[in-house]
Amino acid sequence: MSLLEKIDRPQDLHGLSDKELQQVAQEVREQIIDTIGEIGGHFGANLGACEIAVAIHSLVDSPRDKVLWDVGHQAYPHKILTGRRDQLHTIRKYGGLAPFLSIAESEHDIMGAGHASTAVSYAVGLKEAMRRGYEEDGKVVAVVGDGALTGGVAFEALSNAGGMDVPIVIVVNDNGMSISPNVGSMSRYFNRIRLHRGLHEAREDAESALTKLPLGIGERIERLGPQVKESIKAMLAPGLFFEELDVAYVGVIDGHDVAAIREALREALDAGRPVVVHCKTVKGKGFDPAEYGGLEGMEKWHAAKPASIVDRAPAPPAPKSVSDPAPPAPQYTKVFGEALVREARRDERVVGITAAMNTGTGLDILQKAIPERYYDVGIAEQHAVLFAAGLALAGAKPVAAVYSTFLQRGFDQIVHDVCLQKLNVVFAMDRAGLVGDDGPTHHGAFDISYLRCLPNIVLMAPRDEAMLADMLHTSLLHDDGPVALRYPRGEAEGVPMPSEPKAIDIGKGELLRSGERVAFLGYGYGVPLALGAAERLFDKHGIDATVADARFAKPLDLDLIRELVAEHDVVVTVEENVLAGGFGAAVAEALVDADIAGEARLLRFGLPDRFVTHGKPALLREEVGLTPRAIADKVAEAVLEPRQALA
Repeated sequence: MSLLEKIDRPQDLHGLSDKELQQVAQEVREQIIDTIGEIGGHFGANLGACEIAVAIHSLVDSPRDKVLWDVGHQAYPHKILTGRRDQLHTIRKYGGLAPFLSIAESEHDIMGAGHASTAVSYAVGLKEAMRRGYEEDGKVVAVVGDGALTGGVAFEALSNAGGMDVPIVIVVNDNGMSISPNVGSMSRYFNRIRLHRGLHEAREDAESALTKLPLGIGERIERLGPQVKESIKAMLAPGLFFEELDVAYVGVIDGHDVAAIREALREALDAGRPVVVHCKTVKGKGFDPAEYGGLEGMEKWHAAKPASIVDRAPAPPAPKSVSDPAPPAPQYTKVFGEALVREARRDERVVGITAAMNTGTGLDILQKAIPERYYDVGIAEQHAVLFAAGLALAGAKPVAAVYSTFLQRGFDQIVHDVCLQKLNVVFAMDRAGLVGDDGPTHHGAFDISYLRCLPNIVLMAPRDEAMLADMLHTSLLHDDGPVALRYPRGEAEGVPMPSEPKAIDIGKGELLRSGERVAFLGYGYGVPLALGAAERLFDKHGIDATVADARFAKPLDLDLIRELVAEHDVVVTVEENVLAGGFGAAVAEALVDADIAGEARLLRFGLPDRFVTHGKPALLREEVGLTPRAIADKVAEAVLEPRQALA
C-alpha cells in the first residue's frame, strides 16, 4: 500500500517510523522518475535528495520552521511532500508549478531563487530575525549542494554564521556534481572526506591522538605549538575547515539512509549553534543510467527530456521517418562553441572560461578540442570575470561564456575591474531573452539595460548563426576594451554558415529591406521578429516596411537612425530585453539628444516591466506581445489610425 498517497502536508510524516519514512522516500523517487521521465524537467539531483527531504520534514514543522533549498534543482521531493504531489505533472509548464521554489506558490517555499549558493545567507538572516523577535522563533535548515559551495557567497555566509553563532543547520547534499562534475579545491576537499571514512574522528579525539603518538613524537608535536598542531589535525580529521569557522561538523552521513540522516539532524537541531550535516548522496539515485553511468551518466541525466523514460528505463530511440526531412537548424550554443574553437586555433591568446556550465555554454567543445585553453572556475561568476580580467592584463584574449542571467552576479567586477580598466574581455551571453521552462530566474531579460550604461564597452547581438560567428570574430579582433555579445537559446535561423568569419565595422548597422512609412530597427532576435512583422504588414495591410538590423546597441549607428527617421513616419524598435533601459530606450535617447526625431514617431517592442513566468517561449512571447503578428497588428493600428494615442 502506498504511504505517499497519505502525505498531504509535511506534518503527516511526523508519526511514521524510520522504516515507513524510508518507504515514503522511495515512493517519492518513483513518482519523480515516472512523472519527469514523461514531461521532462530537472531529474538527477532530485532523485538524490529524496531521503534528505523526507528526513528533514519528518523532524521540523514547516512552515513555522524554515526549510531552504539552494537553487531548487533538488527541491521536487520537497514540493511533493508539501501538498503539491498531484500537481507535479504540471511543473515547468505554462500555468503550472514553478521549476524552482516560489514564495507565491506555497507557504513552504521560504525563498525563491534559481541562482546557486544563496540558501545559507537566507538562513542566517531568517534566524537572526527570529532571534530579534521579528518572527516567531523556529528551526532553520538550509539544504546546499556541494556544487553550490564553489560559489563565494556561500563562504561569506558560513563565515557570518560562525561569527554570529547563529543556530542554523546546513545540510550539504554532496553528490560530487552540479550540472557537470565539480571543480576546484573545495571539491577535492569533499572527495578526501568521502573517501577516507576511517578518519571520521571528532576534533577532540584527533588532538588527543596526536599527543599520544609513540617514540616521543606526540610530545614534540605538543611543543611545536598550536599552529602546527592544528595543521596536522586538519589532515587527520574531516570537517575542520568548518570547525575553524566556528561551524560544527557532522558527517559523513549516508544520504540515502533516512534513519541515519534523522539521527544526525536531531543532534544538529539541538546543538544551539551553526552545524553542517554532510550527507553523501548519488545524483540520479534509483535510475540506473544515472546512478551507475559514472560522471557521464550523471551529467546526461541532470535533466530529463520529455518522453525520455518509459517503465523507469530510458525510452527506446524513435524509429526513423521514411521521409528525409531537412535537418534542423543548429543550436546557437553549438554554433558559438565551434566558432570559439576556430578562433582559438587562429589566435593562441584566445581562452574560454565557464562558471560550471561547460555544456550549457558550448565550452565543452573547446574543452575537448583544446583542453589547455579551457577553464571551469565553478559556480563563481564574480571570480570568472576577475579571472578573465587578470588574463587580459597579461595579454590573453579571454572569452567568458556565461548565461545572461548569471552574468548579473558579476556586475561589480564588470564595472570596476573590466570596463574601468578597458580590458579586452569578451562576454558571450547565452540564453539572452526568454529561455522558457526555467522561468524568471533564468530569462536573460536585463543584460542590455545593465551593460549599456557602462563606459568603454561594446554591445552587439547577431540576427542569425552566421552573424554570431562573424561577431565573435569581430569581438576577438577588437583591442579597445570589453565586448558583450548576446544570443538566444535554442535553434538558430538555419542560414548557411560562412567558410570563414568576417569582421564587422563596430557601430554599423545593416539595411535588410527597403520600404516606406514604417521602418523596423531590430536588435538580435528582434531582427527575425521585425522581418516577420514586416511580411505580415504587407500581406494583411499592404504596408511595405523597411527593416534594418542595428547589430550594435552600443555604439549605435546614428547615421542609420537618422536615415530611418527622415524617411519614415513610424520607427519601430524590436528587442528581447526589458524596455526599461534597453535597446529601444537607447534609440529614444539618441533621437532626443541629437534632436533628430522630427515628425517621426517611435514605437518600442520588448519585454514588459515585470518578471515573465515560465513556459514554452512561444507561449511567453504571445503573452507579452512579442510575436510578428502582435507587432504587426499594433504597428498597423498606429499607422492606419494616426490619431490614436500610442502605448
